This record gives sequence, structure tokens and C-alpha cells, in this order.
Amino acid sequence: MGRLSTADLETRSGTFPNGMDYLSLGNGAKNLLFIQGGPGSTVPQGMLRRMLRRQFTPLFQAGYSVWIVTRRRGMPPGHRVADMADDYAQLIADEFGGRVDIVVAESFGGMIGQYLAARHPESFDHMAMVVTAAELSDWGKDVDSRMAQALADGDTDGAGMVFAEYLIPNERLRWLRGLLGPVISRLLLTGGGYPLEDVLTEVEAEVGFNSRTVLPLIRRPVLLLCGGSDQFFPQDVARETAGLIPDCTLIWYEGKGHVRAASSSRIARDVLAFIGPG
Repeated sequence: MGRLSTADLETRSGTFPNGMDYLSLGNGAKNLLFIQGGPGSTVPQGMLRRMLRRQFTPLFQAGYSVWIVTRRRGMPPGHRVADMADDYAQLIADEFGGRVDIVVAESFGGMIGQYLAARHPESFDHMAMVVTAAELSDWGKDVDSRMAQALADGDTDGAGMVFAEYLIPNERLRWLRGLLGPVISRLLLTGGGYPLEDVLTEVEAEVGFNSRTVLPLIRRPVLLLCGGSDQFFPQDVARETAGLIPDCTLIWYEGKGHVRAASSSRIARDVLAFIGPG
């Protein structure tokens, strides 16, 4: 594949009329909607934006524009994952002519993707779910709740320390998390703009999430990419999830935890292989 020009990587950002912020990368004719993880969603900045540009490069080269779209702001209390899926379906109807070519839904975004696939199959051609499953582990519920609360309280250093638990879950290395926390805060979390009420709404939705009764309703083929050492979505739950979806291709990123699997350079290539030529 040839080198991408500056025009090919045009960046646009803004807010849709429904209050969902977006970042669009690339000028391709085909549209990919990326539903990011959480709790809390924001337009990527700085290092995180550069990481995503590199990660999506094979998709840019294949003619896709990548739309990273946050949850809508000002979600009402009790807004469930199913309601968030409806928000994205309405966005696709209003802003993308009723259909996008690919949805790539990651982690908490993958929870939303499960409901989007079950309730709104007309809104996309292909669905890839990354590091997600039918239910979050108890450890994951605890860690995400503490990180979300720190972000909501404006304690980005504290949130950075919790984020470091994603990378270093071993309690004997807690001292290392203390060193990494402020660094992670500066690189990834500072200036995130997470609205307090929306973050807490997402936490509540995540903790109560269980999609086992919904997954059998999915009628489109699904690609499920999971980390072999993911503590948020353990192997047994991921396998159960794949088994409940009538047509699911499950690929393991062996030896990778949640963050390393989610940031893998393999994702774009695996998505393109799943879609096939066309």
C-alpha cells in the first residue's frame, strides 16, 4: 500500500446537533464508526489521538474515514446501555444516511455495540467488537468505578493511578503505579472534559450490564477480538459471549491484557480480513 498524503489524513472535529462530539480522521468514501470505551467518552487529544491514527492506518489505506463519536452529553439518570445504543442508531440515521459501513466498538463501547447489533441491524454493514463481552468482571467493575469517580471529581492524577492498574494489576507493584499515575494523567487524561453526571451514568450502566438474553437476537455476523489475559472480560465470559451470538468469529490476542489487546496493531488488519474484499 502507498504512503498516505496529508489530505488523506484530514482531521475534523465538532459536535453533532444531538450533543455527541466527534473526531473524523481520513477522507475515504466509506465510513467507520468507532465507539470508544469508558466510563466517560471524549474526543481523543495528544498522544491518544496519535496512537489511534497509527492504529487505524490500514483502514485509511483501504478507503475508510474513521468517525470517533462520544456518547451524547447530558444523558438522563438511569440511561442504560440499550439507550446509548439507540442514541448511536439515531445518529447514524440522522448524520450518515441510515447506515455506516463498519462499526468498531471497544470495551464499554462494545457493550453498546452488542445492543446496537441486536436492536438496529439495519444501521451497519459489519460489526467488530473489541475487548468486550456479556458482563464485566467484579474486578473490572471496581476499578472502573474508582477511575470514573476520580475523573468526575477532577482528580486526574488519581485517575491515572487507577488506569495504571489496567497495566499493572499486581498489588506488589503498587509503588510503580504511583510513579506512572501522574505520567498517564498528563499523556492521556488531562483535559478530557468528562461531564460528572455522564461519567456516573455510564458507571451505573456498566455495573448493571448483562447482555446474555440479548446476544441470541443478533442476526448479523460479528467479529469478536479478545485479549487472552484480559481481567475485565475473562476468557470464560468471552467464550460464552461468542457462543451466544449466532454467527460470531472469535479471535484471541494471546498473552495480552485489556489495554494491550485494545491498542494492538492487529485490530485494523483483522477487521479488514473479516470484511473481505469489496
